[in-house]
Amino acid sequence: MARETLVGEEVLKRAHAIGDYYGFVPFSTLAAARRSEGPKSVRGPSEVPVLPALDPTGEIVASFLKQCRDAEIITLPRQPLFVWHTNIAPGRPSPKTAVIQFHAIGTDRAIADAVVIRAIRALAHDITKTEPVLRINTLGDKETRARFARELGNFFKKRGAVLPEECVSCAKRDVFEAAELVIARDCSEDLPAPTDYLSDQSRKRFEELLEYLESTDTPYELAPTLLSRGSVWSETCFSLVGEEEKTIAWGSRYADLTRAYFKTNLPAAGAVLKVETEGAKVAPIKNRARTRFAFVHIGEEAKRESMKIADELRRARLPLWQVIGLESLTEQMLYVEKMNPPYLLIMGRKEALEHSATLRNRATQEEIAIPLSELTERLKEVG
Repeated sequence: MARETLVGEEVLKRAHAIGDYYGFVPFSTLAAARRSEGPKSVRGPSEVPVLPALDPTGEIVASFLKQCRDAEIITLPRQPLFVWHTNIAPGRPSPKTAVIQFHAIGTDRAIADAVVIRAIRALAHDITKTEPVLRINTLGDKETRARFARELGNFFKKRGAVLPEECVSCAKRDVFEAAELVIARDCSEDLPAPTDYLSDQSRKRFEELLEYLESTDTPYELAPTLLSRGSVWSETCFSLVGEEEKTIAWGSRYADLTRAYFKTNLPAAGAVLKVETEGAKVAPIKNRARTRFAFVHIGEEAKRESMKIADELRRARLPLWQVIGLESLTEQMLYVEKMNPPYLLIMGRKEALEHSATLRNRATQEEIAIPLSELTERLKEVG
């Protein structure tokens, strides 16, 4: 059974751990690093343009992007930004509603969506001690979304006489919000499904994401009635639902929203999780132990395996660091040099197909091949 109220300090500790396992850097760490480097000449727009009406999740993401802009945190070519953020701050009382976000900014690949989903799902499991249900749908790209919006408009015109008045009135200002009301009122018969209007590109993207989820043993439910409100969301949307049908987390792609805070229209995917926490003061995080294992991988097969390995080592409480969404081995190794762990796990396409990984002692350069079936126990021996 889920716990009603959580300790903010525990939530913060678990968010840090999940970030390491899946390759998300804390926003606070990035901001501190930027301050130490001094001001940059590259900044986002000095004045944020007027945004369309945002739903509550959109407002949270917009606030986060503004903080990134103000802190001069930007993505670099070939190096997307995988970052997590929270309103829980050491040394301050825990907020009544804790918010934890995971974002992948600067990449439009389906694996980014999959990694965000896996990370937020793992955190939800760890802090609620339940198995939340992942529900997923897609509203496609701007072309698809426009077609779907027109079909929703036709739906409300044709069925206006039999629908609740509040739904019809709402449709005059936002057909997506009105559709949510229709679904909530259990009168969504004949409501159009967004997947019927997908462009070829959006259909392919959705299929790629589902393939990632299936190949990494991530259970999900297709949810035709799961919608994303407002024009800033695109492509896949998903939610994590807990006991009594309570939504724990929600996420989507939001490229149009990044345009307001950066010089370019950056592809991005994110998820926001909310939990109730106690108001006690959050103790400063103690110096974290040096990461002993860093995991680098190249190729689709290896990255799929890396997501499953992250879950296995997390359950075994073996600390691991990796950046799953970073494709370049060179860029991954730059991170490894900064962290300087004693051991390095390496997996390429060959190892993934053979269900093995190579463990390298960075001090002696000695390497041994380990079957994945034995990986956890072998790492316990050396860790």
